[in-house]
Amino acid sequence: MAPIPRLRAYGGPVILSYGFRPFFLFGALYAGLEVLVWLPVLHGEISVPTIFPPRDWHVHEMLYGYLPAVMTGFLLTAIPNWTGRLPIQGAPLLVLIVTWAAGRVAVAVSALTGWLPAALVDCAFLVMIAAAAAREIVVGRNWRNLKIVTIVAVLAAGNVAFHLEVRFAGAAEYSVRLGIAAAVTLLMLIAGRIIPSFTRNWLARENPGRLPAPFGRFDLAAILIGIAALSFWVCIPDTGATGAALAVAGVLQAARLARWAGERTTRERLLLVLHVGYAFVPLGFLLGALASFDLVRASAGIHAWMVGGVGTMTLAVMTRASLGHTGHELTASLATQVIYAAVLLAAVARIWAALEPRWSEPLLQTAAFAWAVAFLGFCLAYGPMLWLERKTAALEHAQP
Repeated sequence: MAPIPRLRAYGGPVILSYGFRPFFLFGALYAGLEVLVWLPVLHGEISVPTIFPPRDWHVHEMLYGYLPAVMTGFLLTAIPNWTGRLPIQGAPLLVLIVTWAAGRVAVAVSALTGWLPAALVDCAFLVMIAAAAAREIVVGRNWRNLKIVTIVAVLAAGNVAFHLEVRFAGAAEYSVRLGIAAAVTLLMLIAGRIIPSFTRNWLARENPGRLPAPFGRFDLAAILIGIAALSFWVCIPDTGATGAALAVAGVLQAARLARWAGERTTRERLLLVLHVGYAFVPLGFLLGALASFDLVRASAGIHAWMVGGVGTMTLAVMTRASLGHTGHELTASLATQVIYAAVLLAAVARIWAALEPRWSEPLLQTAAFAWAVAFLGFCLAYGPMLWLERKTAALEHAQP
């Protein structure tokens, strides 16, 4: 059982009272606005004074901008649950937010400042998060979660490599795949713990019957094979060995998802969306396998993982955590369901655009608009409770 987290007396701005509040809100705001800017940039209608090519700027800001923000909001909220230590609040939390925001500005104006100052400012954030998370977990003697810090460190290394690749090779390639591999590994580890845990709790209370299989050797083997397949994909994506490894990993992740009794959660969309979001993980592996044999475009699997998996799962976690930690009932309102529908539409449209190039332009427009609706909709629906509501409640949390 996780230690009971403690809270210090805090009288400052509500937004700085807990890590999930600013990082969920500003991360979602940035995700929605960046995509609305990216399409005009891609088409040459507007320009951003960044040293990155348009595609690389978009990829970087989703992978090393948006994702770290939400990941940090989750970690700063989960680590006190794991360790029983005090959460980061007030001025230290503000420093982290400012550092993250400075990275977004630095990347956007890197053509004016030079690549090295931009890289130093941008890369500082993930290094700080890895160090802060490691310190809390080590001091709290929560050794089993040090693997999460390792993945954060890999993501930080990928960010450094991204800047170096763009500077010296003209475009990012390996660092993009490394960051995506870290993101998918986080999903396999964290979502693979919280989905069956939350499902079990709800089913035991609301819909008795078959329960999710507990974490066991099958899950561990599926994760390790998934990591091995991702390692092949990062280094040698277009080979038969990589395609075979990705296919095996996809089948194992699909089997893992089937063991979690997701079909029994249709009455509660807040729970069902976790299962639907995770379904994009095995889909990404399988599409990646087809891409290795040159049967589909590589972007199909990439966007299954990133728009479908990361996009849906982060929104699912942000909505659930925001409700739980502000004392609201854990159920999906109409606005929340619209948010979920929009991000799923974005995922389907973006994958379809990769699979059917003839329709790519309208599908890209649809995906971008739906993504913006989902994330800006989150800001509208959840912003008031994140910014203003002081009440904080404990949220059920499985330990990754």
